[in-house]
Amino acid sequence: MIRKVAVAALAGVALAGAAAASPPPGELTVRVSNVRNAKGVVRIGLCPQAAFLKPDCPYEAAVPAHTGVTTLTLRGVVPGAYGLQVFHDENANHKVDKALFGLPKEGVGFSNDAPIRMAPPKWSDAVFAVAGGAQTIQVKMRYFL
Repeated sequence: MIRKVAVAALAGVALAGAAAASPPPGELTVRVSNVRNAKGVVRIGLCPQAAFLKPDCPYEAAVPAHTGVTTLTLRGVVPGAYGLQVFHDENANHKVDKALFGLPKEGVGFSNDAPIRMAPPKWSDAVFAVAGGAQTIQVKMRYFL
């Protein structure tokens, strides 16, 4: 009986240590600058590599747009490597409207202000680490039309 209690106690300590070893989910605040007007909403998607540049990221948020800087916060973000995509959904239709040749009609931006050179940015330019705890990043909205 004593042996079973001792084994159970050791297992409990091991589990507690394992839980303490992995960082807890964090909070990511995103400050989006260069928002040209207060029409519609600003949307963000925080994506692992497999979901980057796709419409369904595991962490998403939207808030009414504010001219200049719009701030959004994602809570419960599991630590890891992510890319952030942002767009100014001026007509609130939940998608990036595009012009001829696929040029975005609405503002877009990416983590690390990853460059857009006649194509969407590369994962390697946008990737950053979420370590847990509170973290803030800056993204500049870019408009092409």
